[in-house]
Amino acid sequence: MIEKLISFSLRNRFLILLIACGIFTWGVYSVNTSKIDAIPDLSENQVIVFTEWMGRSPQIIEDQVTYPLVTNLQGIPKVKYVRANSMFGMSFIYIIFEDNVDVYWARSRVLERLNSLGNTLPEGVNPNMGPDGTGVGHVLWYTLDAKGMDLGEQRAVQDWYIKFALQNVQGVSEIASFGGFQKQYQINIDPNKLTYYKLTLNDIMRSVKSNNNEAGGRKFEMSNMGYIIKTTGYLKSIREIENLAVRTQNSIPVKIRDVATVQMAGESRLGIFDYNGEGEAVGGIVVLRYGENADEVIKSVKAKMIEVGKGLPEGMSFNIVYDRGKLIEESISSIKTTLFEEMIVVSLIVIIFLFHWRSAVSIIIQIPITIAASFIILNAFDITSNIMSLTGIALAIGVIVDNGIIMAENAYKHLSIRQAELNELRKGEITNAE
Repeated sequence: MIEKLISFSLRNRFLILLIACGIFTWGVYSVNTSKIDAIPDLSENQVIVFTEWMGRSPQIIEDQVTYPLVTNLQGIPKVKYVRANSMFGMSFIYIIFEDNVDVYWARSRVLERLNSLGNTLPEGVNPNMGPDGTGVGHVLWYTLDAKGMDLGEQRAVQDWYIKFALQNVQGVSEIASFGGFQKQYQINIDPNKLTYYKLTLNDIMRSVKSNNNEAGGRKFEMSNMGYIIKTTGYLKSIREIENLAVRTQNSIPVKIRDVATVQMAGESRLGIFDYNGEGEAVGGIVVLRYGENADEVIKSVKAKMIEVGKGLPEGMSFNIVYDRGKLIEESISSIKTTLFEEMIVVSLIVIIFLFHWRSAVSIIIQIPITIAASFIILNAFDITSNIMSLTGIALAIGVIVDNGIIMAENAYKHLSIRQAELNELRKGEITNAE
């Protein structure tokens, strides 16, 4: 079989060269369109469901949230197993699917099951699905460099401006904010005053909710002009909250300031983010969407950061803490250097031992064609180019070169023997002629 293939190739050299050029061109296109990342994604095919029920102990979370969710999610098709973790105020459930399951099919199945829970969970408890990213999807970390600015103001800029802008980048699943304080109005109730006025916590909550709202009216026409009537009732300051009436006793309104104090403060935190021992910092994590090209997403996010930076407050700028793009560039540079060095070494070895430049050229040509063809296979199986796959290609180059050198040396040896036999035959013919 191999002999026939070699014979066919020798008889149809132009066709073989044309096929080689086609494979090389296709391979170059595959190299340019290949998904590039620094590390391989070995995480499991999973969907995360998280539920918040603040203020509850881990045992209550386990009994009333985690256990009902786990028992309902276990019957989903193509699920390998379900893991769960309960903590203070939070429940996390990890549904692990089979490796060949499409991640968005899995997410739709989980969402379908969550919508059918009914009254299984306590009132006001709503489970949510995590982002469609993987365990190695944190491709970029950044902090905000704004010396002298309050941490609460930095977090507000991050949550209400930067986060929404960066989430629009193609391939980004989520921008996870960290650090700083999330501003909120806090009502600190005095239990003694609450008892004195015969009020409950629900009365305070009901008063705040009912007065923090807008009501729509109707369209009113006057003098051939239309006016939209509405009531504006959103709370805008601490003073407005303090003046809310909770109940009227003996024609005298009992206001929130009579039973509580209102202040602007940050949400309770279980930890802080410290940067290089210089103090707290505010920033975000760019989470890569499943199956996206990490290299392109990182470049797009950086380009968007330049655009977003024009609208930041004076003195605020981005500080990139972790950038996987540098590791990706080093991986690509390494394979390029290895390829160049091996081509030089192979050329020298072939020329020194064979003293035949045509054999050296034929062996060197095999290297780029083989590498280009390997990227065609990678794209066909949707395998990301990373450190492991590129290292495998670099190691395989040595095997390819070894086979090429052996075949070239063997062919050169047989041609030399054949040429020597022809020379002897010619000498014998000349001697007989004389």
